[in-house]
Amino acid sequence: MFKPEGIIAALVTPLNEDETINEAELRAQVNRQIAAGVHGLFCLGTNGESYILSRDEKLAVIRIVVAENRGRLPVYAGTGCVGTGETIELSRKAAALGVDALSVITPYFAALSQDELYEHFKSVAEAVGLPIVLYNIPARTGNAIDYTTVARLAELPNIVGVKDSSGNFDNILRYLESTAPGRFAVLSGNDSLILWTLQAGGTGGISGIANLFPATMARIYELWRQGDFAGAKQVQDSIRPIRDCLKLGNPNTVVKKAANLLGYPVGPCRRPFSGLSAKAEAEIRRTLEQYYQGVR
Repeated sequence: MFKPEGIIAALVTPLNEDETINEAELRAQVNRQIAAGVHGLFCLGTNGESYILSRDEKLAVIRIVVAENRGRLPVYAGTGCVGTGETIELSRKAAALGVDALSVITPYFAALSQDELYEHFKSVAEAVGLPIVLYNIPARTGNAIDYTTVARLAELPNIVGVKDSSGNFDNILRYLESTAPGRFAVLSGNDSLILWTLQAGGTGGISGIANLFPATMARIYELWRQGDFAGAKQVQDSIRPIRDCLKLGNPNTVVKKAANLLGYPVGPCRRPFSGLSAKAEAEIRRTLEQYYQGVR
């Protein structure tokens, strides 16, 4: 059975200055993540700007990541769309391109009942044979997957986990308490909660900060797995300063700006989500220089 675990890098989608996809840099980032020791690659998530890419661009990203990965790590692709039919269509195309698993975000903009959410995910699971990780990020979508709904969905054979980006640790605990350990994976989508999720019985995290410090993020999991909680906590705590920078603007823009400052030319976020004040840029630069000299 496919088991989502470890640190799964939530890859940014590198763009050129004209906002086209920078294929060379995307390939470079795939190899950088693998060399750093992460345990999976996740394209077309929130950090991947899936919300503003066309369907053809999404398929191009998947094709590039799968090709460059060459089977070395599990590849997850975000295929959730507003409509059930559209989600199924993109999921089938992603499967045909060779991804190992799908991440399906809740539909967004319009409010949904829990029964509607259940039927949406159930329909996708029945239409596509790949393992599916549910994606809960209510601050962005306006729809939260209740733990009772996750428990129902976890009974479906190819729904294998959930990524929780609510920032509410109690929600992670409810997911853990209502699903079968060993059968269903609970992953933190909040980098600050990865170690605590592991301690509580989760299997890892899908990490945006891995775009900046992939080896650091991978060490949290590896030290925890070795039983070195103190060491894992020290590494977990080390990302707090850069996490504090996320409040300076759109977090995706902050991550990309920091990556560029670290020497990785991932380019801008696509407009209009690309603006940072001069004060914010200066604070990101100061944080990197003060806390992360030589850190990978």
